[in-house]
Amino acid sequence: MSSDALKVIYKSVELTKLHASPAWWGFATSADKQRIEAFLRRGVRLNLYSAVDPSVSQRVDDTDDELFCAVLTNSHHVLHHILPDRTSHTLSDLADMAVH
Repeated sequence: MSSDALKVIYKSVELTKLHASPAWWGFATSADKQRIEAFLRRGVRLNLYSAVDPSVSQRVDDTDDELFCAVLTNSHHVLHHILPDRTSHTLSDLADMAVH
């Protein structure tokens, strides 16, 4: 198998582990997170993953941000209804808040 094909397979396996990360990352222990990061480091050592590519925690943060943006911008998203109502503040409102 070519090295490019191995890299694609490795990234596919790594990404499937992180696909549902917003659901479980907060419940993972630090030991769990270290094992996942070790998996990624082994991939770097084996030249299957680039050291400049995002770390697992960076990928999780990015996935979480993408989910939040999807919920925020799509009023039909299943989670959109649990967002608080939007409020808009003027500069004078913010100045008043800073004083109090």
